Amino acid sequence: MAIEKVLIVDDSTTDRFYLTELLESEGFQVVALESGEACVEKASDIKPDLVIMDIIMAGLSGFQATRALNKDPETANIPVILCSGKLQVTDHTWAAKMGAKDCIQKPIAIAELKELIAKL
Repeated sequence: MAIEKVLIVDDSTTDRFYLTELLESEGFQVVALESGEACVEKASDIKPDLVIMDIIMAGLSGFQATRALNKDPETANIPVILCSGKLQVTDHTWAAKMGAKDCIQKPIAIAELKELIAKL
């Protein structure tokens, strides 16, 4: 699967901006949203090839939003990579249970992210 359009979901304006700049410099088309709720509501219209989402957000967490995406037939096949500044071993377990493809530590390094994308 060729990844061209990436949906970034993070409640931190700084992190959204950083990741948008990082991915656009690598040639990806990027759409950025500020909440898990917005992601669940708009993902079927945006039709991203990949979602990169923060785990800890106000309201719907990255885990909850990933689960909601995976339950909806329109978005169930969109791969999700979860990210966190405080990534723990248990986060990988929960991410897998909710349907995420992987987790990555913030700040995100482009080489590591490209490696994860290549595995999809």
